Amino acid sequence: MPSPTDNTPLLPLPDTQDSTHDAEAGLRAARAAFQRYERPPWPRWARYSLHLLLFLVTLLTTTLAGVQLRTGGLDLLPGQLLLQPLAQVWSALQPGLAYSLPFLGVLTVHEFGHYFTARYNRIRATLPYFIPLPLGIGTFGAVIRIKDRIFSRREFFDVGLAGPLAGFVVAVGVLAYGFLHLPPLEYLYAIHPDYRPYGADYAQYVYQAVSPGTAVSLAQPLLFQGMAALLADPTRLPHPNELLHYPVLTAGLLALFFTALNLLPIGQLDGGHIVYGLLGPRRAARVSVVLFVAFIFYAGLGLFSLRTDAETWLYWGAPYGLYLWLVFRRVVPTARRALLLGAAVWLGQVALTSAVPGLEGNPGWLLFGLLLARVMGIFHPPAPDERPLSRGRKVLGWLMLVIFVLCFSPSPIIFR
Repeated sequence: MPSPTDNTPLLPLPDTQDSTHDAEAGLRAARAAFQRYERPPWPRWARYSLHLLLFLVTLLTTTLAGVQLRTGGLDLLPGQLLLQPLAQVWSALQPGLAYSLPFLGVLTVHEFGHYFTARYNRIRATLPYFIPLPLGIGTFGAVIRIKDRIFSRREFFDVGLAGPLAGFVVAVGVLAYGFLHLPPLEYLYAIHPDYRPYGADYAQYVYQAVSPGTAVSLAQPLLFQGMAALLADPTRLPHPNELLHYPVLTAGLLALFFTALNLLPIGQLDGGHIVYGLLGPRRAARVSVVLFVAFIFYAGLGLFSLRTDAETWLYWGAPYGLYLWLVFRRVVPTARRALLLGAAVWLGQVALTSAVPGLEGNPGWLLFGLLLARVMGIFHPPAPDERPLSRGRKVLGWLMLVIFVLCFSPSPIIFR
């Protein structure tokens, strides 16, 4: 077997001395042998019904979330609206469509970017599975399932890149529309009548009486800030604390967040596929490990320091230590090394937080880190065909990593 960095083809390829016919026959035979053997699939009608049902339920939950966000915040969805007579239900849900339709539109385009690229490469894939959520933004997103093992480095790259690229284009369009069609301040006064006496300067007065940590807002990445400066009327642009009340802007901003989340260059996320295609298996693995350790280091900043009270250390020290061991056990080959790496990260967090009081990471990322480590994996699987990408694909891959930087926020939800 060749080493992971050896790009020597495992099978006759079209640029070898063999005839084109023999090479293509070899590729077909290899792909056939590479298929996963699975249980018989459900009948087509049952599979399509499941996809449609999940989409409709997610459309309902995101529409309810849109209704909730217009006047409230990230909370349980107002399911009581569905208990009214049918005509009143439709009237109550209509305002939420301004959020749910653009948001689900971006997610749908993203997933079908993966789907059609996989089908173009003759890789079997399912239609998108939408994941409804009965609180907050109304959904966990959507996924497709690849049913074949992917044969080449180029195919991994193409399938991984197509989704976030397609979704990003639509997200930019949604944001552009939102910035160019901002409602007048009367829209905000209808939600907060107490803001009216202060006019456009309401932010200087109304937040002074708000208790710290009760105002929730979404972080604004670099791309959002740049588009706001270029396109928005500054007299109508909402304060960050009021952004959730503007459904189209919220949908576009969340679309940027989901794009950046998928573009994290770790493991088998879309960004991991892109980095694997650009750098190959060995260097991509190194990048993934370094970024994953940095990700966990940032997420846990501020949880413990030398000023942390003894009760916190007593009750939460052991669970956090176990968490670090669990996530890093998949990073290094032995349990002892995982223990040493976890201890080093924890000591570094304590030292940095003690030296810089008030420094905080984002504990919400710890759950995502556990999902990456224990479910998805932080190492990218190799492909039999390790030929490097073309120059055009490399340029596009690096461009997508720039888009990741422009769309990513270390703390997407901010409590002011």
